[in-house]
Amino acid sequence: MENEPDHENVEQSLCAKTAEEELNKSFNLEASLSKFSYIDLDKELEFKNDLIDDKEFDIPQVDTPPTLESILNETDDEEESFVLEDPTLLNIDTIDSHSYDTSSVASSDSGDRTNLKRKKKLPDSFSLHGSVMRHSLLKGISAQIVSAADKVDAGLPTAIAVSSLIAVGTSHGLALIFGKDQNQALRLCLGNTSVGGQYGAISALSINNDCSRLLCGFAKGQITMWDLASGKLLRSITDAHPPGTAILHIKFTDDPTLAICNDSGGSVFELTFKRVMGVRTCESRCLFSGSKGEVCCIEPLHSKPELKDHPITQFSLLAMASLTKILVIGLKPSLKVWMTFPYGRMDPSSVPLLAWHFVAVHNYVNPMLAFCRGDVVHFLLVKRDESGAIHVTKQKHLHLYYDLINFTWINSRTVVLLDSVEKLHVIDRQTQEELETVEISEVQLVYNSSHFKSLATGGNVSQALALVGEKACYQSISSYGGQIFYLGTKSVYVMMLRSWRERVDHLLKQDCLTEALALAWSFHEGKAKAVVGLSGDANKRKAVVADRMVEILFHYADRALKKCPDQGKIQVMEQHFQDMVPVIVDYCLLLQRKDLLFSQMYDKLSENSVAKGVFLECLEPYILSDKLVGMTPQVMKDLIVHFQDKKLMENVEALIVHMDITSLDIQQVVLMCWENRLYDAMIYVYNRGMNEFISPMEKLFRVISPPLNAGRTLTDEQVVMGNKLLVYISCCLAGRAYPLGDIPEDLVPLVKNQVFEFLIRLHSAEASPEEEIYPYVRTLLHFDTREFLNVLALTFEDFKNDKQAVEYQQRIVDILLKVMVENSDFTPSQVGCLFTFLARQLAKPDNTLFVNRTLFDQVLEFLCSPDDDSRHSERQQVLLELLQAGGIVQFEESRLIRMAEKAEFYQICEFMYEREHQYDKIIDCYLRDPLREEEVFNYIHNILSIPGHSAEEKQSVWQKAMDHIEELVSLKPCKAAELVATHFSEQIETVVKKLQNQVLLFKFLRSLLDPREGIHVNQESLQMSPSVTEQFIELLCQFDPNQVIETLQVLECYRLEETIQITQKYQLHEVTAYLLEKKGDIHGAFLIMLKRLQSKLQEITHQDEKAKEDLSLKEVEDTMVETIALCQRNSHNLNQQQREALWFPLLEAMMAPQKLSGSAAPHLHPEALRSLTMQVLNSMAAFIALPSILQRILQDPVYGKGKLGEIQGLILGMLDTFNYEQTLLETTTSLLNQDLHWSLCNLRASVTRGLNPKQDYCSICLQQYKRRQEMADEIIVFSCGHLYHSFCLQNKECTIETEGQTRWTCYKCSSSNKVGKLSENSSEIKKGKTASSQVKMSPPCHPSKGDPAVKKAASEPVLDPQQIQAFDQLCRLYRGSSRLALLTELSQNRSSDSYRPFSGSQSGPAFNSIFQNENFQLQLIPPPVTED
Repeated sequence: MENEPDHENVEQSLCAKTAEEELNKSFNLEASLSKFSYIDLDKELEFKNDLIDDKEFDIPQVDTPPTLESILNETDDEEESFVLEDPTLLNIDTIDSHSYDTSSVASSDSGDRTNLKRKKKLPDSFSLHGSVMRHSLLKGISAQIVSAADKVDAGLPTAIAVSSLIAVGTSHGLALIFGKDQNQALRLCLGNTSVGGQYGAISALSINNDCSRLLCGFAKGQITMWDLASGKLLRSITDAHPPGTAILHIKFTDDPTLAICNDSGGSVFELTFKRVMGVRTCESRCLFSGSKGEVCCIEPLHSKPELKDHPITQFSLLAMASLTKILVIGLKPSLKVWMTFPYGRMDPSSVPLLAWHFVAVHNYVNPMLAFCRGDVVHFLLVKRDESGAIHVTKQKHLHLYYDLINFTWINSRTVVLLDSVEKLHVIDRQTQEELETVEISEVQLVYNSSHFKSLATGGNVSQALALVGEKACYQSISSYGGQIFYLGTKSVYVMMLRSWRERVDHLLKQDCLTEALALAWSFHEGKAKAVVGLSGDANKRKAVVADRMVEILFHYADRALKKCPDQGKIQVMEQHFQDMVPVIVDYCLLLQRKDLLFSQMYDKLSENSVAKGVFLECLEPYILSDKLVGMTPQVMKDLIVHFQDKKLMENVEALIVHMDITSLDIQQVVLMCWENRLYDAMIYVYNRGMNEFISPMEKLFRVISPPLNAGRTLTDEQVVMGNKLLVYISCCLAGRAYPLGDIPEDLVPLVKNQVFEFLIRLHSAEASPEEEIYPYVRTLLHFDTREFLNVLALTFEDFKNDKQAVEYQQRIVDILLKVMVENSDFTPSQVGCLFTFLARQLAKPDNTLFVNRTLFDQVLEFLCSPDDDSRHSERQQVLLELLQAGGIVQFEESRLIRMAEKAEFYQICEFMYEREHQYDKIIDCYLRDPLREEEVFNYIHNILSIPGHSAEEKQSVWQKAMDHIEELVSLKPCKAAELVATHFSEQIETVVKKLQNQVLLFKFLRSLLDPREGIHVNQESLQMSPSVTEQFIELLCQFDPNQVIETLQVLECYRLEETIQITQKYQLHEVTAYLLEKKGDIHGAFLIMLKRLQSKLQEITHQDEKAKEDLSLKEVEDTMVETIALCQRNSHNLNQQQREALWFPLLEAMMAPQKLSGSAAPHLHPEALRSLTMQVLNSMAAFIALPSILQRILQDPVYGKGKLGEIQGLILGMLDTFNYEQTLLETTTSLLNQDLHWSLCNLRASVTRGLNPKQDYCSICLQQYKRRQEMADEIIVFSCGHLYHSFCLQNKECTIETEGQTRWTCYKCSSSNKVGKLSENSSEIKKGKTASSQVKMSPPCHPSKGDPAVKKAASEPVLDPQQIQAFDQLCRLYRGSSRLALLTELSQNRSSDSYRPFSGSQSGPAFNSIFQNENFQLQLIPPPVTED
């Protein structure tokens, strides 16, 4: 961030009097009006060092600066980045004539882009920043301008210039000079109306640095110079620029002998004033010719006297804005162009604006140029390096939602913008935040349109300049010393920043107290914007603002009480104070004024009981977050009483533990806490208020002991108390305060000893004679044994080994044993917890405790007592914990194992065997334990696979597993099989012999061999003979005959001959046929299937009507389908004779029952059998020629004797199928042809559609394509919308020769995608980045017809990239499902090598195809119509 002064223009009045008085006062301070000085910048650097943020301006330097040509040829794309650094230093006259073409309205991009970029309006900033600007009417000057028009026919005001004096030019050629004193008196009236008649209106004014000279420019082009001290005319210049053009701007530079003028022809001239031999002369030099682009705004860099030694001043910089770009030139030592920058696209009617200001960046003061045309303000930082060259770096630019007509710096941090609807916007430059908007239409601002149109000389200006002039008001606004003057048609207004105090007071006057406080706080914190009048170091500034805030707070409190509604609901009053009081509390605490808050403010607000209540409630969040400590006793007392009255006891407790309660009545507070069960607060009060740690324990014990001793269940309230007690004891023993914080260091040992003494007391204070000894320890053990012992264990960890600590430890352990072991009312868990705790303590290396070992034996007896079956798993778990905690050293191991086995504590046994590495015995533990028997497999697997166990141990474990193999298999056959396969694949046959039970063996072998059972074993690694697999197949035939075929399909390692014998033994014919087919005996397999089919048909023909018809018919159909499938699978590999040997017996078998039906009684299913026969015929037709089938049927003796009518049905069925297929083929061909035709029509339409260029200029040279008519140059348009001259494209090497034709590639698309030149031999160019172009003029010449390469190219159709692009578009357009999808089924099941005249389905499932269905009809629809 830049360092910019927060404290400019201290002279701006700090008290709020009338605007007139303020203004007069500020005018009297003439000397201080030019106060943005070097001194200020120095101060600013001191104060603001910590605020500099490098990021905003951290723009890297560029090594090689761009040339002027490259800058002028820059494209208008705003996205393209550019770096402004040292352009080549040229004389301005040598610039290429194309650079400054006058934009005509017609040719420039006149679409109003500003509307597209409008952001949503910023929120109203008044409440945030208050009123930042003060604007006043200069009544004296305004009145005199009106009277001059009346009395001396001065005409209307046209221009204003301000320095120590105010100069106003009029339409009748007069210049009125006013003082800036209180009277605003007219000092001089320069010129007269007769000269005005000759020269026209004054169109521009300029006062020099020391306010001694005034330059006036006139509408007809003359220039006059006046002495402001004497009122003499010094020069009258008529030949400085071409005649017939109005003066738009005239400006003195810092050198009093040098001025710059800009005329309505768009030219810029340098005027040098000399005095030779007492004669005043003026020399004129053209800096910029309007023929190269019209300049309509100029701004020389002015530096204050304090900055006259700044290194940049020697260059005498001048910024110029033409209609297309910005230039920065140096007038000295010789003319140089330092920077040029195009605007990019903008609205041609928007006004170019320029403004310089010195700002501090990175601890250096340098000039910054703001320039704008439209709604984006760019900031350029200009600095001189060691070599003497000037560097320009671009800063963060400002995007607005309105068009600008004026831009003014009011100081280096704040800018004032005027938009095209005459609204002022005050903006903080770094944050780009809008601080205020002011409507100034009342000023009736003077516009300079007539001079821009040069009406006085006949309107001889370009259309573009006239359009800009519509909104031009350059001469009506002048800034000087932090003040901005606006010239209206009958008045002059002045604007300046208000001081910080004035801004706060302005809000107070409007009754916006909370806003005034917020604004004042932002001044206090240094976060406010556009701050004026705060000087000194940060602490001094804070003190000044804090005093003002305290005054406002008192006013605010009075107002809160005064504005309180007197009558009405209490809720309304509460709401009123809830809105007001928290503000007072917040700001008092922010300002760290507790004294103020708890004395005057509290006293003031206590007058109203509702206000007092709200005030006290406001304090709660601050107390709970520890931001408010050290309240007065009165407020604390009131606070507790208030929450008590509102029955908010939980809040009271939370507050008490955060307060310093030493100043309260402690007895009263304790009583209140106990009555309301605020135990945390009670303990806190005892501890903090009285340093008393034992009393709260006694109080809590008295509540929870009686029910525990009586064996009753505790209420929820008592459980909460018990838990609090345990936590409290734990905190005390660990040296922490309860509920938060720490006990003071010096008290820690004392508190620990007190608590221990308390716990080990033999009797409580007011004990009854029946009380058992050690009541406190007993109560805690009964309440929660495990947690109490954990507390003790943690405390023992903290103990240092001093003598007293060791005694305490031993003493408490003895008491624990005495209480628990001599009592029968503790559960096994509780006793186990105690001994586990003891075992852990005894197992420590630095243990000093002593415990009698016989006690451990008693515990063992107690836990393993076999007479009591209850809580078996709990007792086992307790004993296991005890052993794992180190208690094993207290027991004799053999006795322990005996007792554990007797009590069926198998986990204990496992623990003991594990210690002795008797892993095989652990397997017995698992198998006997019903809860864990299934874990035995994992255990065995781990022992056998994890390294670290010896071979003997592994062997013993395996042996034990083998002894129990039947148990393991019956438990989980698949786990057992996995175990055997993983670890002992070579011993499978041994395992098989061991398994005598056939069912178990079957389960084991199935898990081992059938991969579908889910065990993942590599079958090849199993070292076993095929006999094992065959044994499994035999068991399968016995126990699950339906699964045999499926299992055989996945099994490996079995011998076919032996397996066939097994299946024949169990009469599984299908299985036998499958195996024979696998063996290669197709005929044998077929005969078995045929035999089955015949027997089923036999059943159907001879069954009586009452038999289950459907079932037997279904069986016939299934058997027939399997037989057809067998024939189809194998027909491919057989010759014609072998095929007939399969198919004809099958056909014969199916027709046999029908023959019988003719002779014997009619059977039951003639229709069904006929359709099945038809199915056989259809399947045959794929493999056997139609004549053979017909011949066979006709030669059959049965059919031979009969009439043709009997077989008519069969033959017609076959012919129907043939007709159907023929129709289908014709329809498909027709559809495909239609689709192809439709696609090609669309493709052709897409390809021949015209191209629409995005812009009307060449994307390389940026010239409009119409301009270069002097060359016979082709225009090339690409499908992406870019347009080029062919000459430019050739220069960029964007052509490729393919197959004798010139192909162009789009320069922008290919370079931006880093494609570079495309390879020459690519036959097909993908997608649309490269495209054939449409050419306005002659196409490239074609090769001669006899060229063979061309003919070859013509014979192979190749889509060019635009056609490909069009085709992609077409595919997206045509989203319907393709008609080819209808044909997929036909193409799936066709055989390629066999001739057949009509369809036959080739595999079992295919005969259900939709195309085989006799009712199938194609629903034909016309192709879709495309939308252009």
